[in-house]
This record gives sequence, structure tokens and C-alpha cells, in this order.
Amino acid sequence: MVRFNGVNHLAMATGDIDKTIRFWRDLLGMRLVAGLGQPGFRHYFFQISETDLIAFFEWPGVKPVPDKIHGQPVKGPFIFDHVSFGVETEDDLWELKDRLEAAGCHVSDMIDHGFIHSIYAHDPNGIPIEFSHNVDEVDIRKQPQMRDRSPSKTTLEGPEPQKGIWPAVKRRTAASERVVYPGAGSELFHGKKQP
Repeated sequence: MVRFNGVNHLAMATGDIDKTIRFWRDLLGMRLVAGLGQPGFRHYFFQISETDLIAFFEWPGVKPVPDKIHGQPVKGPFIFDHVSFGVETEDDLWELKDRLEAAGCHVSDMIDHGFIHSIYAHDPNGIPIEFSHNVDEVDIRKQPQMRDRSPSKTTLEGPEPQKGIWPAVKRRTAASERVVYPGAGSELFHGKKQP
């Protein structure tokens, strides 16, 4: 079984990398750890934690999306509601709330969700963000909780991955057949050019 070690990176888009850097690096305090680019294209990475990053493509013509209330139902094509960043302590949440308000950003009241306490805001691109702290002694990662009053049949199978649902791999890629092709950034880090 594959073992995941976090979110390597979330990839977002911006039309103004400078405003994005000011918010994510200077206001929230996430280190800017990589920047790839050329005329008409940038891809910058901010460190969330020891294992997690958030990245932004800067593309000309990208405009901020209108603010949407986190979790508010929508209709039609849609793929993203919000992203939540965990913080170490409850005091960290209050510090973020104070910093966001001091910067003139709208930020919600502190909300108790039972297993986390959260505040909600938007970045300059309109990306809905939540900041959460785990409630002491309620760790859903260690003790999953299903509190849905009308769970689906698939949900009732439990928290563990179910075997036999997807086709088994019939042929694994041999080590001798594994090829890694150069992509954006490879020329900057190891001199490899894209084909």
C-alpha cells in the first residue's frame, strides 16, 4: 500500500504574484522556498510545514474570484470549496485572526466544529482559506468519527481502504523502463531542458 506523507503541494493560480507573496509570506509567515519562471509564466512555492507546500502559477489575465462563503452549496461545474491549514495551538488561531484583521482582511469569528476550532478568510486571489486547530483529546485521525445521520452505503464500509474495488495491477513498470522526463524547473535545478 502506498504511504502518503502529506500534501506535497496545492497548486493555485494568481494574476499578481507580488500581492500573493505579500499575503502568504509576509502576512501568514510561510517561507517562499522556490521560484520558477520565464516571461509570461511563474511558479512559486511557499512552505506550510515540514512536508507541505502551497504553490501559485502566475498567469497574465488571471483575476481574483468573487468571495464565496466557505461550505455554501453551489450548482453546476465546480471543483474546489476551500483549503484548511492546521496550526499548533489555539493561541496561533487568535494571533492569525488579529493579524488578518490588522491587515484589513475580513476574517470570521472563531467557530467550534466539535473536533476543530476554525477561522475563515480569503487570500488576495479570492481563494477561500480556513485555519484550524485540533480540539484537545478529539483526534479524528486516530479515532475516526462518522456523525452523518444518513450515511451512504459506501460510507458504512468504514474508514479503512477497501480491497478488491479497483482492478489489480497486472504488470508493474520495470526499473529498466522507468523514465523521468524534464519538466518546468528542471533546467533551473539540474540543467535539463524540456523536449
